[in-house]
Parts: sequence; structure tokens; C-alpha cells
Amino acid sequence: MIQDALKRVDWEKIELLPVIVQDNENSEVLMMAYMDKEALELSLSTKIAHYFSRSKQRIWKKGESSGHTQKIHSFYLDCDNDTLLIKVTQEGVACHTGRRSCFFTELESGEAVSEAEVSSEALYGVIDTLYHTIQERKNADPSTSWTAKLLSKGENTILKKVVEEAGEFSFAYKDNDEGEMIYEAADLTYHMLVALASKNISPDRIKQELASRFNMSGIAEKNSRKD
Repeated sequence: MIQDALKRVDWEKIELLPVIVQDNENSEVLMMAYMDKEALELSLSTKIAHYFSRSKQRIWKKGESSGHTQKIHSFYLDCDNDTLLIKVTQEGVACHTGRRSCFFTELESGEAVSEAEVSSEALYGVIDTLYHTIQERKNADPSTSWTAKLLSKGENTILKKVVEEAGEFSFAYKDNDEGEMIYEAADLTYHMLVALASKNISPDRIKQELASRFNMSGIAEKNSRKD
């Protein structure tokens, strides 16, 4: 039955299936995401939403970090067999900002029409929250946002700050100043995240890379790199 359902999607036309997510009770649109064939198969078999994250470059179970899962009640394929609508019961909130729905910004005014119900840091941790905040600042006014100003100046300025903060951390290390090491490490982390965000590279991909090295010695890992 699951294999028959998978065959109904026109995978020859698309690699990733756009998925519109609605609340099962009131049909509120909660979010839009993507599934590859494996994510759809997992969603069909478990009735818990799994997606393919383009930023993380992996399959993720909705709520795997926050606990805000989506129980799927039904799947509907559109007339072109290339877009999916699912109706879910949302545990907690759907959006990484802590809002019920991802659709909260009025296009013409740019104003948010709803407030966060849950702290995004409580949902995803400080690194992921900071990364998403940096991504959101891409559209902010550079005159009022340091992050937006930094991003607007381009890669040379971004990389100059990374090198500068790495130097400041090194000096603090040489001075054996614990407080300054922590402070400069925080600055360095922020500017590295700005650089990653400018290339749309999620910190989750760094975590995946680190995780892949647990079963490999440092020497073996170094030898595995391309010259």
C-alpha cells in the first residue's frame, strides 16, 4: 500500500515534493516543507511528519529537537502529482520562531501579525536560534541591525571579522585569560555563523560532520581529506 502511494508521486518531474501542512481541526496553514521519497515513506509508515531539510541536507523528523511533532491524519496529492497537502495534529508550535504558524509576516508592511508562543531558544538551542536569527536579519535595515550591515558588506568584510575574532581568541588564550577566552569564543562563533548563513549552510551540517568523525581516528580523518 505504501509503495503504491509512493508511485503516485511524479518523481521524474521533481526531486523534492513540496508539502503544505494544515491543522486537522481548523485547516490553518502551519508551514510548508519538502519531502524526498524516503521522508514520504517514513511519514506514511509512522504517520509522523518527516521532511527533507534543504539547509541541513538530511531527513528530519518534525519535532526531533523541540518535541513539537506532527501527527498526520491524511495525505492529499494535487492534480499534477507533484505537491502534497497533509493534515496534522500539531504538538506545540510549528514554526522555529516559536509561533503557531510559519505564516505570520504581512508582505506589504513587513509586520509580524502574531507573537511567539514559545522561546525559539527553548525549542532549538542557542546555536540554531542564533543561526535562524542571522538568516532573518538578511532582510533587515542595515542602519539598525549590525548583522544586516555585516551581511550587506559582503564576503571580504565577513571573513575579515572571522579572522579578527580568531586572532582575539588566540591572544586571550596566550594570556591565559579565561573570561576573555569565553567572550572572544562567543564573538568568533557569532561571526562564523554569519559566514555560514551568508552561504545558507546550517550549523546542523557541521554537527553531522563532527558526528561522522566519532568512529574515525584524527589521523585517519586527516588522511581521508582530498589534497
